[in-house]
Amino acid sequence: MSDEELERAYALNSPDEARALYESWAGTYDTDFVDRMGYASPRRAAEIYLAEGADEPCLDVGAGTGAVAEHLRGIMVDALDLSAEMLGVAAGKGLYRQTIEADLNAPLDLPDAAYGGMVSAGTFTHGHVGPGCLPELLRIVRPGSLFVFTVLPGVYDGMGFGTALARLQAGGRISPLRFADIAIFENAGHAHAGDRSLVVIFRKT
Repeated sequence: MSDEELERAYALNSPDEARALYESWAGTYDTDFVDRMGYASPRRAAEIYLAEGADEPCLDVGAGTGAVAEHLRGIMVDALDLSAEMLGVAAGKGLYRQTIEADLNAPLDLPDAAYGGMVSAGTFTHGHVGPGCLPELLRIVRPGSLFVFTVLPGVYDGMGFGTALARLQAGGRISPLRFADIAIFENAGHAHAGDRSLVVIFRKT
């Protein structure tokens, strides 16, 4: 992956753009992005999820090729992603109970209270998925379920995540928010090597 391709990922504005990009990257995503670019967010999100109690079954939202689930071994995890090609790579790793192709900007064809937790890295970071999906994600998890997800600070502010989460908390639907501040990349030398992400942590009440 070149710096130009990374900039393209940071500039995504719609589900169609995201689908096209990740379909084209599926076969080389692990080597070109996760490994060569030093993409560390999936590991850090998984570590925080495990440290917080690792509720299961867990839904890996925006699972891609399984970079989060590789650090959740021993936990029952399902993968949800927009890209069938990315999910195909993930399924081949044997990390997931099942894979689910779905658009987070639309209702999910999943039953209420199906999961005990949700983890996500890299899905709420490039502007193509906003906080409007949060009520639907809350619907498909049971009370007490753990949520751990990464979001770029600029996206958190610019797309209204702060307001949406504050309203959910004020309405008694989620526990008080906690945050971690993490490096997105490690041992990297590209233009975004110093970028950081928030990790948002809460439970459904």
